[in-house]
Amino acid sequence: MTNKQEQRSEETKRSILTAAGRLFAERGYDAVTMREIAKAAGCSHTTIYIYFKDKEALLHHLAMEPLQALFAEMEAGVQNHLLSADERLLAVSTSFIRFCLLNRSMYPLFFMAKSSRVDEKEPSLELQHLRNQLFGLLKDAVIACLPPHLTEEQSWAYARVYFFTLHGVIGTYSQSDETFDMLMERLAPTFELALRVALAGCKQIAHEEAAAK
Repeated sequence: MTNKQEQRSEETKRSILTAAGRLFAERGYDAVTMREIAKAAGCSHTTIYIYFKDKEALLHHLAMEPLQALFAEMEAGVQNHLLSADERLLAVSTSFIRFCLLNRSMYPLFFMAKSSRVDEKEPSLELQHLRNQLFGLLKDAVIACLPPHLTEEQSWAYARVYFFTLHGVIGTYSQSDETFDMLMERLAPTFELALRVALAGCKQIAHEEAAAK
């Protein structure tokens, strides 16, 4: 009996997570209520709270594991010193783009729901702490390509500018009907070109600013 109860419990939990992920992707995190998620999952609006205390708990369960896997992949890219600094940045950027295009329906949930500033040192949300760590990896990879002795303010600025390019690539194709494989086959060289252009611009301006001092 216990095993059957545990199995039903796990099935209910999976149904809730599936329903939450679908509704969040379709309508956005803020617009969806716990009652609506419970209904879509086929359970009562009181049962859902046995498994998840609030929407924030659902967000954590849906986003943490995929983002932890992305972090591990990006961290390995940043630490691969067989590559040049430019090659490391391209590798982690490509990992980020691939992840986001593979999970494009969940991209707003993974990176924007309940988000705060990426330079916040102690965010209250554990998920935001992981997001900030991901941005920190990207920031370090960008700065490694630029002239030394940048100020902290300059470092954040260049990292943000480069991230805007990544976000632009992802945002442009977030609603595309093309499959991930179709997009990459058709546009991977253009994605790489966009990243190289963004980095070249950052390098040029950073060198000009350094020379002007």
